[in-house]
Amino acid sequence: MINYQLIKPYLFKLQPENAHHLAECVLRLPNICQIPFNPFLNSHFISDDVLTQELFGRTFYNPVGLGAGFDKNATMIKGIQILGFGYTEIGTITPKSQAGNPKPRMFRHVEEESIQNAMGFNNDGLLKVQKRLKKHYPFTTPIGVNIGKNKLTSESEAFNDYTTLIKALHNLGDYIVINISSPNTPGLRDLQNEEFITKLFVEAKKITSKPILLKIAPDMTPEDAVALAKMAVQKGADGIIATNTTIDYSLVKEPKEIGGLSGAVLKEKSFEIFEAISKELFGKTILISVGGIDSAKEAYRRIKAGASLVQILSGLVFHGPNMIMNINKELIQLIKADGYTNITQVIGADRK
Repeated sequence: MINYQLIKPYLFKLQPENAHHLAECVLRLPNICQIPFNPFLNSHFISDDVLTQELFGRTFYNPVGLGAGFDKNATMIKGIQILGFGYTEIGTITPKSQAGNPKPRMFRHVEEESIQNAMGFNNDGLLKVQKRLKKHYPFTTPIGVNIGKNKLTSESEAFNDYTTLIKALHNLGDYIVINISSPNTPGLRDLQNEEFITKLFVEAKKITSKPILLKIAPDMTPEDAVALAKMAVQKGADGIIATNTTIDYSLVKEPKEIGGLSGAVLKEKSFEIFEAISKELFGKTILISVGGIDSAKEAYRRIKAGASLVQILSGLVFHGPNMIMNINKELIQLIKADGYTNITQVIGADRK
């Protein structure tokens, strides 16, 4: 096993997006070749009765998933499992392929262990991703599909983008995520309103019985976030993912004036929104927490606050792939130390 901390200085000499492409090249290998990765999988994928739970009609062997934005095009599904993730969320997928925003569009804030990205839903588009998913789904671990509108699609036509994607992809994933909270597509966050959400979820429920979740932004008051999440659940959402990246640039010393921040600086902002939503909706819907989770301690805090699942993204950049295995091992210890025998007993312990 390569020591990530030894190679990290060399990776950090690369532009962040180039480093990501290098990681993608490595993680694509299990998808495209027959190299036996079982020894690595057996050592990193934590499957333990303490962490196992049933959600969305699937078994989640551990609660730590890879958030959307890393595997945008469903090219790394097997590699991500080998890293130890209990599930993955691909995307964000748009109907048409698009290049995304001009480069450079990804930046490291090393001191703050955070990433700023203005990618703009760069992806290969529906048809190519659909073809890849057909080769892998159903997979041994759950797959979520995160969808969004094309940059050039007007707000009035956004509904058609989302329904097109749901129709084409709902049978190729275990749940679907409506992404209307990225800061990198002009006008996208304007769709976080009752009229659009109502119309979309009513139609989505006609298309599929698969769980459909809403991912929300952290840049609103807790009261507004609760109102939005509550309304979405009333209109048919099967779960809430909180949160996306933030445009609160005051969180880092030298911000760029584009894109959204993720990583350690998002930790408390994300938790504040998540906890407010959980106080209102825990027990009424499935809650997934993402934003600044970089340790078992933080994952455990989110789970006790009401998260059935957690997601990681930027933490990988700073802590390396062993982080997933370490979080899951330490979660087992934390659960047992508190006298529980299964993660389902811990979920929402602070709400009970």
